[in-house]
Amino acid sequence: MRKLTSKVVKKPSTNRNKARVISTDAEIDAAIAHTNALDKHRPRVTRAQYRISDDAIALTLDNGVEVAIPRRLLQGLEKATAAQLARVEIEGPGSGLHWPSLDIDHYVPAILAGVFGTRQWMSELGTKGGKVRSPTKAAASRRNGRLGGRPKKQASHHAA
Repeated sequence: MRKLTSKVVKKPSTNRNKARVISTDAEIDAAIAHTNALDKHRPRVTRAQYRISDDAIALTLDNGVEVAIPRRLLQGLEKATAAQLARVEIEGPGSGLHWPSLDIDHYVPAILAGVFGTRQWMSELGTKGGKVRSPTKAAASRRNGRLGGRPKKQASHHAA
């Protein structure tokens, strides 16, 4: 018989169904080992700085790669002053960034994956990007208009 180490019970508003999550010591140990194995291959930040010249947060990774993220993209930093941005600290084993005067934290693996904030923040960034007007976008719109505009959706016909 396996020894249970954690038990989470989620009770829905109606007590008809109960969902249970039960983990054993072996399952927890396997999850920890898996995470540790993945962590060996994740890049770690060895240096983080705010660059005024291009208004970006520059991260130097332990593999020598430098990544620069525009400050305005990172949630919580969009209205920060240069002095606040300059005080960035590396947390953990190079996996976190912390701005003490702003009380803002970012997870480096998420930043490297292109996640710059919460789901709502990312959605707002996408909306702003879609509203951007550029000469290239305007020219493409005019070309599409000359061709009759956006094609109408074709109704799909399924054989019964």
